[in-house]
Amino acid sequence: MNSTRVRFAPSPTGALHIGGVRTALYNYLFARNTGGTFILRVEDTDRTRYTEGAEGYIFEVLEWLGIEPDESPNHGGKKGPYRQSDRKEIYAQYAHQLIENGSAYYAFDSPEELESMRERKTAEGVHSPKYDHTVRHEMRNSLSLPAEEVQSLLDQNVPYVIRLKVPEDETISFEDEIRSHVHFEGKELDDKVLVKADGMPTYHMANVIDDYLMEITHVIRGEEWLSSTAHHVLLYRAFGWEEQMPAFAHLPLILKPSGKGKLSKRDGQKLGIPVFPINWGEGEEQLQGFREMGFHPAAVLNFLAFLGWNPGTEQEIFSLDELIKAFTLQQIGKSGARFDYDKALWFNQQYILQEEDSSLQAKVRALLEQHGLAITDQELEQFTELYRPRVQTYPDFWEQGHYVFTDIQSYDVKMIRKKWKGKGRELFAEMIESVEKTTDFQKVDEVIKSFMETHELGFGQVLPLLRLSCCGTMKGPDLFSTMKLIGQTACVQRMQFALEQFDSMTE
Repeated sequence: MNSTRVRFAPSPTGALHIGGVRTALYNYLFARNTGGTFILRVEDTDRTRYTEGAEGYIFEVLEWLGIEPDESPNHGGKKGPYRQSDRKEIYAQYAHQLIENGSAYYAFDSPEELESMRERKTAEGVHSPKYDHTVRHEMRNSLSLPAEEVQSLLDQNVPYVIRLKVPEDETISFEDEIRSHVHFEGKELDDKVLVKADGMPTYHMANVIDDYLMEITHVIRGEEWLSSTAHHVLLYRAFGWEEQMPAFAHLPLILKPSGKGKLSKRDGQKLGIPVFPINWGEGEEQLQGFREMGFHPAAVLNFLAFLGWNPGTEQEIFSLDELIKAFTLQQIGKSGARFDYDKALWFNQQYILQEEDSSLQAKVRALLEQHGLAITDQELEQFTELYRPRVQTYPDFWEQGHYVFTDIQSYDVKMIRKKWKGKGRELFAEMIESVEKTTDFQKVDEVIKSFMETHELGFGQVLPLLRLSCCGTMKGPDLFSTMKLIGQTACVQRMQFALEQFDSMTE
């Protein structure tokens, strides 16, 4: 194994969590940085949890983000098949090899017998009882039963699983690229199921075999798999593949925005933040993704890259090419990374600010068309540039600037009551007349300022009411630029309508 080969191996059991996307990204960056190969392998051996559409979702996510694999079920490759359900026959021969060399054994225990064992051990004071060296000789398996009985059970097609025989008197250790030396005591490990009763391998079995056959050089995956790695090391030894065992790198957890506990799907629903890359589900069950919430894919990659990795410099904005050049496993931390959604918004804002005019305008036009609006190229250009510095996501263009194109639906009543005083009505009516009579609306700012000088009025006495009448809110970009975009006719109509509305709000 000369060149670097890494794999992203998700299970199609639901939507791809944002933590899984980060794993894919780190594998992709490492492969590109080292001139290696990035593989997508679909680990679909758990047929009871298989979810229709989940595999297609994974492909769509990677395509949207621009981190597509070199080898996959869709792209092909010399080490396929890349879908574990298509590799069942491969696993069967290796399972038999482990039985033959004494590294694994048949276990015929029924669900009732397993439950009885757990209850018995719990009664004896064992916390979280498991199938291990302390119970294996009490159970129905090929270690405790005579060979003739084992063969009879096999001939009768009695359901069985194949379990790994974990040596209880051994310390299993390995070097992790992120966590340095890691070790586990064999006496603390359970005898993992390697092949299920339906003949399909578990994650542990298939994972090791596939990594070996696909010549994977580095396994970069989430911290939750760290405790399973001891079993994987034992499997490499059992197969005689220890010299070909890949290097391991276990990524830190992604934590809730509070920094306490692992980020979950429920956090997205509870806090109204995306924890999935793109939408998943339908109707009320739909979970929103970064894409549909208005994020640029490059901003998502940039944000995810910093959830655990640090370049060691002050630079924060990285193109994908820059991430590839800067990325190393040694710069990944051990501690959990807090999912700071405000930081994600900041990243997205930076990408919107830097986006090509034509690209951004196309997105804004599509957004406005969704709301039934058709505008000229000039209006689109003006509107996009006026609101670009103020938005963090693409839908913000509509949320913050819809009043430019639509009638005002509500006013900031509290501010109106504060500003609409005394002789305000007469002065405001006169200002409307001045605006209506101007022959060059592009100079409306000069008209308003001249009106203020004539009546010795300050900005605070005029501009808030003018903004409220034309926009309905105190928030927004430069008032006069906004008015020019709204247009003279619409501004005059809005000011005239506001004259009556402000009176009723202050009675």
